Amino acid sequence: MADATSTLAGWSIVITGASRGIGAATALRVATLGATVIRVARSAMPLLTGAIDLRADLADPRERDAVLRQITDQHGTPDAVISNAGAFLIAPLAETSDALVREQLAINLEAPFAIARHFLPAMRSRGHGNHILVGSVADSRPFAGNAAYAASKYGVRGLHEVLCEEFRGTGVRCTLISPGPTDTAAWDPVDPDAHEGFTLRADMLRPGDVADAIVYALTVPRHMQIESLRVGPA
Repeated sequence: MADATSTLAGWSIVITGASRGIGAATALRVATLGATVIRVARSAMPLLTGAIDLRADLADPRERDAVLRQITDQHGTPDAVISNAGAFLIAPLAETSDALVREQLAINLEAPFAIARHFLPAMRSRGHGNHILVGSVADSRPFAGNAAYAASKYGVRGLHEVLCEEFRGTGVRCTLISPGPTDTAAWDPVDPDAHEGFTLRADMLRPGDVADAIVYALTVPRHMQIESLRVGPA
């Protein structure tokens, strides 16, 4: 693995969904390694010295387009984009309304699609860049009661695999990070410890574990590309 400290020094990195969980942990990690971090979230973000914080609901096309233009106009094309913002849903098929399906698709698939469309052509023109999508174990493994969420995350995996082919050889590296159960606030409404068959929160990954996987993908030598990385509890 490359020397991460020197590799990320001077980098600019956009991280979405940076107010908590994996996004917040990743922002802290890459900032510690010398990167300038542009954090995007719809809610308040924890204090991080030197971070550039932008509030936007990425599921809203108007807010999303405005914040993407603002990043480009004020900060140029970043060295890396980490599309982490997302929503989590556990519900049986019969209880999953059209509105819930649209909600999952809007933030989990449409937003990263639009973000990639905005930044990757400019990265290609420049000759280098890094695009990381945060997927899920549910982007390739089915779980009962997971239809809308899985549909969105399977879509993310499809998007990523196409991006790998479209941008191969251009200097733009594309990586899909697919974490297993991770102990974040997304589990609070579910209380997995009270449900048989769910991973106990004490046994889940920590957000920092996923952040380490993201940093690994960013810091391998530039001639390498980690196309996909699945991370789960031991």
